[in-house]
Amino acid sequence: MPSVEFGRFLIFAGLALAVAGILLVSGARIPFFGRLPGDFHLQIGGGSVTLLIGTSIVVSILLTIALNLLFRALNR
Repeated sequence: MPSVEFGRFLIFAGLALAVAGILLVSGARIPFFGRLPGDFHLQIGGGSVTLLIGTSIVVSILLTIALNLLFRALNR
């Protein structure tokens, strides 16, 4: 049944891409995005760099919880 597992993977990958797209489109409307402690915005000359370290940690924790719940539900 490798085709069933591959099908599940494709569904999961599609959902992950959809969620990533929604976050990119609505990123400015998320209240904490880019404003957490540990997020740095540097302006040097005419350019700027944003380092979202705090936001990355929060997103990582949320994705870890969501993926653990998803994989536990799929393995039942």
